[in-house]
Amino acid sequence: MACLGLMGLTACDSELDKTPLDKPSLDTYFRSATDMELYTTSFYSILSDKPYATQSDVRPSRSLSVELKLGSARSTPASGGGWTWDKLRDFNTLLEYAPKNCSNQAVVDEYSGITRFFRAYFYFEKVKRFGDVPWYDKTIGSADEALFNPRDSRELVMTNIIADLDYALENVKNTTGPYKVTKGAVLALKSQACLFEGTFRKYHEINLEGHDYKYYLEQAADAAEKLMSGNYGKYKLYSTGKPDTDYRDLFNLLDANKDEMILAINYNQEPSKCHNALWFSIGSNSQGPGYTRKFINSYLMKDGTRFTDREGWQTMQFADEVKDRDPRLAQTIRTLNYKHIGGTDVEAPDLGVSSTGYQNIKFVTQYLFGQYDAARTDRAINDMPVFRYAEVLLNYAEAKAELGTLTQADLDKSVNLIRKRVGMPNMKVGNTPDPYLLDSNYGYFNVTGANVGDILEIRRERTIELVSEDYRYDDIRRWKCGQCYDQPLLGMYVPGPCELDMTGDGKADYVFYAKGAAKPTVGKGVRALEIGVDIRLSEGTKGYVDMHDNQREGKWDEARDYFYPIPTKELNLNKNLVQNPGWFGAQ
Repeated sequence: MACLGLMGLTACDSELDKTPLDKPSLDTYFRSATDMELYTTSFYSILSDKPYATQSDVRPSRSLSVELKLGSARSTPASGGGWTWDKLRDFNTLLEYAPKNCSNQAVVDEYSGITRFFRAYFYFEKVKRFGDVPWYDKTIGSADEALFNPRDSRELVMTNIIADLDYALENVKNTTGPYKVTKGAVLALKSQACLFEGTFRKYHEINLEGHDYKYYLEQAADAAEKLMSGNYGKYKLYSTGKPDTDYRDLFNLLDANKDEMILAINYNQEPSKCHNALWFSIGSNSQGPGYTRKFINSYLMKDGTRFTDREGWQTMQFADEVKDRDPRLAQTIRTLNYKHIGGTDVEAPDLGVSSTGYQNIKFVTQYLFGQYDAARTDRAINDMPVFRYAEVLLNYAEAKAELGTLTQADLDKSVNLIRKRVGMPNMKVGNTPDPYLLDSNYGYFNVTGANVGDILEIRRERTIELVSEDYRYDDIRRWKCGQCYDQPLLGMYVPGPCELDMTGDGKADYVFYAKGAAKPTVGKGVRALEIGVDIRLSEGTKGYVDMHDNQREGKWDEARDYFYPIPTKELNLNKNLVQNPGWFGAQ
């Protein structure tokens, strides 16, 4: 329900006139810090709390999202579709009434700062999704003509987002802790929002009156560097000196690590405060998430060389391809000798769960009840990240690279700290472009300029480090690389009827047999799969696992798919709205 009503919600009059949280009159509320703390607590509900479930071109599920199906699967909804505005009214209510009702200016400033952080977060999500949107910084009644305002320029909205964040930085308390808005969270959001806007304008060649793309990239680098300085909270990467497990363990801690997690969603054992990341990746009736072969190929070797420079990489089988790779690979998917946290048995990737053979273990923590329980694997309580320090470091490096000012010193205090955690060699400035990352079948073929190699390496690092944290789709859109969603969603390579060892013990874990042949007798714990029936391969009798070949409905539409559509109901109710290009109702 969109309580702002600005996009023509005539049935929301009672909501428009409501008092917040069923309290007495607005004239008697917001008089104390207690009132405002209670009121702002509800704002945290807008934060994305299940990043692990989002699909992308590097991590699809068994049943594809409409963004991956493309073509006719994407359509203009009648209502909803992200065009909802109820929280905006809540933000503006506090900002309007708190200064009138509370005599303690310090309290007003602090909670106005928190509120403006959330308003900035809210509007940034709208800009990413729709582009131009109406900007409202005041509460609006049901008869207000402003309900029918047209969309404002993204320049106006982004300028106001930055103003909100700058105000928040001045007034939010300079404390640390991953469950409340802090100065660190403000700077993390600013670096993220400005990096998005700067690169979006650069690659989409958008020139608007006001600021250019370089301004936003400079703002992104500045915000990240402020956070990196330690003056706005002491943050660092989580590390216990164990490069083979620290990355995995960061996402499986029951309580968010306060050093790296700048803002996180807090979970506990109450049924209403759990999530299902564990079930999502291991449940037999889950959505079947799996990483794509093109993504797995992008992991470097442990010595920093490229996997795709090795002879025969295209048809290398699982047990060979996962050896001696960037340690994050074995901390993201099941590889050789994998054991569930707290378990003692070696487990092979489950092709009945993973749609590609590359089975996710990120966010897969210990069993909540001490052992596997198929009826209760939807219960998990490890906290979920919203902003973490590694992202800020990557934002900084990318902004500097896109500006053409990246130095070795910049890399050493950003990307190379991330690599150091997992024992990877340092990245050096001045990289030769990787042909794999420029290939139209696997990578980003629209990057040009003198420092292409550095930009590509930072994208590699970002994709690997932040995978399954809900960044990929936004990254693809801001880089104007929608064609990456056209690339095949392929999995591991199977050379035909064969036996495959996927745990590294020299024994078969899977037997693949020809379609129509008699099912072979296999030992305990070994699975027999009929090619073309139980598992589909890209070349019919051999090739890459291809479980999505019959789901794609079209190609990425360069003129349409970088934005979402405004629902038809809103267009009908507000004739001043203009639909995004290519969608139903476009003018």
